[in-house]
Formats: sequence, structure tokens, C-alpha cells
Amino acid sequence: LGSVTYTPYKPDTFWNNPNVKKFSYDPEKAKKMLAEAGWIDTDGDGILDKDGKPFEFTIITNQGNDLRKNAATIIQRDLKEVGIKVNIRVIEWAAFLKNFINKRNFEACLLGWGIGIDPNQIDIWNSKKTGERELNFINYKNPEVDKLLELGASTYDREERKKYYDRFQEIIAEDQPYTFLF
Repeated sequence: LGSVTYTPYKPDTFWNNPNVKKFSYDPEKAKKMLAEAGWIDTDGDGILDKDGKPFEFTIITNQGNDLRKNAATIIQRDLKEVGIKVNIRVIEWAAFLKNFINKRNFEACLLGWGIGIDPNQIDIWNSKKTGERELNFINYKNPEVDKLLELGASTYDREERKKYYDRFQEIIAEDQPYTFLF
């Protein structure tokens, strides 16, 4: 029942930019791009490898959230179709934060964000917010995003703010530090 989204703002809200770059689900195109990048199943086990290493990673998520666990299972299934092995690890919330998220001890994580009415997301995306227990735990750094978020946070004119946040979303959609799902 969720709505597909491509940005950190909820679809059908004022702040959402519906014109950001969208990546479609295309397993055949993914296989072709992976092969062009040198990922080939050399041993016939169904998993792509390159330089002797299989394309394999682990998604972590928190215990007690079946929606995230189910989403991870769907991601696992879809990536297996293109030759990528995904392991899923579900971790108790306190340990998840303390030992993995806060310490940046993960390859991929599945989480959800809930944001308030104000579209300011400096704490999540600003390159100065990458310390332990800060919200930019993926260590995303982009000077243009920093500037756009600062301008958006310091502007009270709603239409002007929207321009800054629209451009911010375009950059995030292109850079893909997160893949927004729903």
C-alpha cells in the first residue's frame, strides 16, 4: 500500500520534487551494465564475481520491523536475479544502533526516516554531521548539497526554499547515497 518515492520527501507533498531522475526496475539492463563493469559468473554458481571476489554483501536492519525485513527479502530476491548475493542480518535495536549504525559498521542498511513539517534535512545530509551518533551515518559529502540545505534553512520564503530543496533532491537522486523505496 506504500507509494513509490525517489526523494527524501513524501510523494504528493509540497516539498517533493516529482521531476528527479528515476531509475526503473530493469534486470536485463542491470546484467548488461554489470558485465560491462567486469562482473561475470566465472564459476557457474549464479553469483557474479570480479578479480576472484563474489558480488556479495549484507543488508542489516532492525528487529521488530517486519516491513523492513520483508523489504530486505524482496531486495535479496531481486538482486539474486542479476547475480548478486545479498545476506540479511536482523539485529536488536539498541545493538543495531550502538554496534553498527553509530560505528558505521555495515555494508548496507535498511531503515526509514520520519521527518517533520519543516523540510530542513541538514542533520541527515550535511557533510559536517558525520560524527558518531549523528544522522549522516553514511558519510555523504557533497558541497553543493551542503550549500543548498543551508540556503533552504535560512530562507523563509516558501517558493524560494522549494527551489533549493528541489535542486537538493535532484542531486540526491543522481548520487544515490540512499535508494528511496516507499
